[in-house]
Amino acid sequence: MTQKTPLNQAHRDRNARMVDFGGWDMPVNYGSQIQEHHAVRTDCGMFDVAHMCVVDLHGEQVRPFLKKLLANNVNKLQVPGKALYSCMLKPEGTVIDDLIVYFMREDWFRLVVNAGTATKDIAWINEQNTASNAGLTITQRRDGDNAFALIAVQGPNARAKVWQVLPTTKAPSEAMKPFNAVIVPDTAFGEIMVARTGYTGEDGFELAVSADKAVALWDALAAAGAQPAGLGARDTLRLEAGMNLYGQDMDESVNPLDAGLAWTIDLVSERDFIGKAALLEKGQQAQFFGLILREAGGVLRAHQQVICADGGVGEITSGTFSPTMQVAIALARLPKNTQIGDTVHVAIRDKKLAASVVKLPFVRNGKILVS
Repeated sequence: MTQKTPLNQAHRDRNARMVDFGGWDMPVNYGSQIQEHHAVRTDCGMFDVAHMCVVDLHGEQVRPFLKKLLANNVNKLQVPGKALYSCMLKPEGTVIDDLIVYFMREDWFRLVVNAGTATKDIAWINEQNTASNAGLTITQRRDGDNAFALIAVQGPNARAKVWQVLPTTKAPSEAMKPFNAVIVPDTAFGEIMVARTGYTGEDGFELAVSADKAVALWDALAAAGAQPAGLGARDTLRLEAGMNLYGQDMDESVNPLDAGLAWTIDLVSERDFIGKAALLEKGQQAQFFGLILREAGGVLRAHQQVICADGGVGEITSGTFSPTMQVAIALARLPKNTQIGDTVHVAIRDKKLAASVVKLPFVRNGKILVS
């Protein structure tokens, strides 16, 4: 049975084009994916991300539990509201999921996990809780009486739009740095967690609001000038920003060191974590770079083969036509000896078209960073 977020009818009322996305009935666009993309890059757009899942972990042992569970080190989180991006790994060192963890109190951490992996993630966390005797209370907040909806408001004018709708958040959020959050208890829409995070390469907030207040908040943000945007724009934006998509750029078969995620893996401290021994044994086997197509005649897509100058072979993991750059771009897993600036060839149907290897991201904060 297809699942629906609390905003499903709001999308339909705006004549969104709806698609099945991993078992969720979600908007792919509201008429023009390109217009929605540019709205986020130049002004303000908003996304329904309520298919993702908030998971609260409570208990005296929650910090040591997460130190073992996550590849990044939660000891970096010492100030309430501070957030950290991390992978959760199998013992073999491959990726169960990528997620954001928030430090709320010493006995309370909050995770936001991906939609399609939420069920297995929670099962894995519960399994580790039992095995370690940590005694944590683990509560998913996507379903039930205490469910949240998540709305991402992104773009150079996103904060101004959010302050217009939630004026009580202006004081705490004005000085909030990226990857921090605050819980505001007294908005017109009830208690809201305001997090300065996102998945577009632009500034903005992700708002966790009670599911029964989600439509009212969505409508108020739209009235303030936030452009509703669908999954299509979300994908082109994240790809321009060089951000991985779980299930496409990495999954349970992929070493995160080969997916450009070494910066999220703490292999330096003495702390042990699930998957660490496997990562140390295997090391990095591939490079993760961007590609820009230099010849006309095709669009870069996932699973296309990449042929390097020395005969080595890589693979595109995500590809699209960039609305901002007006050229085909891709994320690719390439042989370890590949260098930025190399020319490679991508097999597109019966052609082998030239592409340049570039450092990620392609676009950030409205600016094109590669040429």
